[in-house]
Amino acid sequence: MASSLDAARAANLVDGVLGTSAFVAATAPVRLRQMTAQGSATANGTELATSGGYTSGAGAPSLTFAAASTSTGQAASSSAVTITSMPATTINAVEVWDSNATPKRVAQGSITAKTTASGDTLSYAIGAVTLTVL
Repeated sequence: MASSLDAARAANLVDGVLGTSAFVAATAPVRLRQMTAQGSATANGTELATSGGYTSGAGAPSLTFAAASTSTGQAASSSAVTITSMPATTINAVEVWDSNATPKRVAQGSITAKTTASGDTLSYAIGAVTLTVL
């Protein structure tokens, strides 16, 4: 997954590093939302609606990450995600959102398009989702 931080999250990170305002951490667990259309650093993509075995929004699958590497600035997923009974659709991107009462987007990125037939299983292996800051 090619990824970029959400612009608001990136600004909060820079402000926290520079001490111009307090950094606000994401509320765990983070959720891996499936997108039929990719967004940008400043605009959300179009999330797959709740259908079949996929639940959108706050019900999207949770995902954990290993600590970021100090040499690469990259964090990789440390849990696998499996969504069974997918609807017939094409997923073009994913977004990582936190679990705040008002969820905030953390990052977004494109994936190689994955087309599922009704009832298919969609899986992301451990390490398949990465976030790079450098």
